[in-house]
Amino acid sequence: MTLAKTLATAVLSLISLGMFGNVAAAETNAPLLDKVPPGTVLTIGDPVTQKALEVSGLIKELTFEVKWANLSGGPQTSEAFRAHALDVGSVAEIPSIFATWNNLPVRNIAYRERKDPIANPIYRFGIAPGVDVKSLADFRGKRIAFSPGQAQGTLVLRALHAAGLTKKDATLVELPSTGDVYPKALASKQVDIAPLGGVNIRRYITQYGSDGASLIEHGLRDDPTHLYAPQWVLDDPAKAAALAEYVRLWARATAWVDQNPDIWIKEYYIGQQGLSREDADFLTKLSGTQVVPDNWADVKKRHQETINLLAGELGYKPFDVEQIFDNRFEKIAAGALTASQ
Repeated sequence: MTLAKTLATAVLSLISLGMFGNVAAAETNAPLLDKVPPGTVLTIGDPVTQKALEVSGLIKELTFEVKWANLSGGPQTSEAFRAHALDVGSVAEIPSIFATWNNLPVRNIAYRERKDPIANPIYRFGIAPGVDVKSLADFRGKRIAFSPGQAQGTLVLRALHAAGLTKKDATLVELPSTGDVYPKALASKQVDIAPLGGVNIRRYITQYGSDGASLIEHGLRDDPTHLYAPQWVLDDPAKAAALAEYVRLWARATAWVDQNPDIWIKEYYIGQQGLSREDADFLTKLSGTQVVPDNWADVKKRHQETINLLAGELGYKPFDVEQIFDNRFEKIAAGALTASQ
């Protein structure tokens, strides 16, 4: 049986038992154990950190068993959480919000951002050949690729908001943001505008620039990266202790990647991802320097603004951001970096 079928079957079984009818009460006041109890196992969906831990040698410092799952991002991790097939995943800002709206109790336990998010954005807006868009204000009346529930979709709403517009001022075309769907949609004139990330930014202009394709900067912060876990995992003292250990190594792996770009290019971008040296260099430059803050006040403020924006534009009920952060973990990642210096 495939992983997808296994997850789907498990989800149906859990739903039939009524296990997701209500969001679980938060149990985030219990202190974390100092050591991970013997026999603890975590299933982790964070392929990039897995590779960083392997290449850096930090993986040897894990004191508990890890089952690595080759998945990340909101849709995959949420599905796996519901099937109780995953304990923690790596995502952007949005998945924990939509999980909460869909009665899946989760909490963010680690956060990192880019030192200069405006100079090093994750996304740029691709403009279809022949379409005249020079600023966010020009989004009015355009057809824009939109993936609700994902970072790209939220960026579209934030860009409209920054220009004094709402989703009613444009035509949002729902398309999955996977693979090269957005570049192809732009090239074929299916949409006028689409948020592009990673190598798609470079490849879009390389392939279609001569046809009149272009890019514009949005000037907005789009860089949050989180680790998040289901509430029932955080309620397990042994697993919570293991998560704390993983967060420490996650932070150190982040710093290692920043400090060893040439090794990372060779081992990950080229060796594992199969990218060209040109694409690898582009992504390294685009990423800039990663920062792990020791205070989540600003993070939560921005997160609350995102919750309120999405609620207003998509018809959901706003909620308090504290519902999706486990404050026991706030200083763990940054503390690990300080201790390792």
